[in-house]
Amino acid sequence: MKNLLLLGLLSLSVALPLHAETISSSPETRLKKAGFELPAPVKPIANYVTWRRSGNTLYLSGHGACEGKSVLGILGKDLDVSEGYEAAQRVGLCALATIKLAVGDLSKVKQVLQINGMVAATPNFVEHSRVINGFSDLFVTAFGDDGKAARAAVGMSSLPGNMSVEVSAVIELNE
Repeated sequence: MKNLLLLGLLSLSVALPLHAETISSSPETRLKKAGFELPAPVKPIANYVTWRRSGNTLYLSGHGACEGKSVLGILGKDLDVSEGYEAAQRVGLCALATIKLAVGDLSKVKQVLQINGMVAATPNFVEHSRVINGFSDLFVTAFGDDGKAARAAVGMSSLPGNMSVEVSAVIELNE
């Protein structure tokens, strides 16, 4: 019994520092450790803004990838699920860059409320959710469970500029 208790305490002494590091590290540190780097945020190319804040709620316009790095094409025709996942991940990095521009620090994000993912796809493509996981998984990397959101992943016959993935989001802020 003493050995079992000692083993339990030893396990806790190893696990608690690891858990504390995850809690104390910033979203940008977690992203960097995972091998991601934020791009320069995108500027609007039409008559809209990339974000709008109301109180503690931040609304992100539909995003493609930043720096002209959108993956182009149609899922189920030009691209497969893994390429779509990568496209959604690039869109997520751009969205994170916009959040940082809007509020100055990703640590000000309390939680991600909603993600609306649009996938340019053939009529018979049915893996929209797996594609948008690229965006969602990135946000969970940055924000942990607070990065999980109510979500839609839908197919579209086309998206602006022939981009394969576009995502809009609603974020709750701490301040």
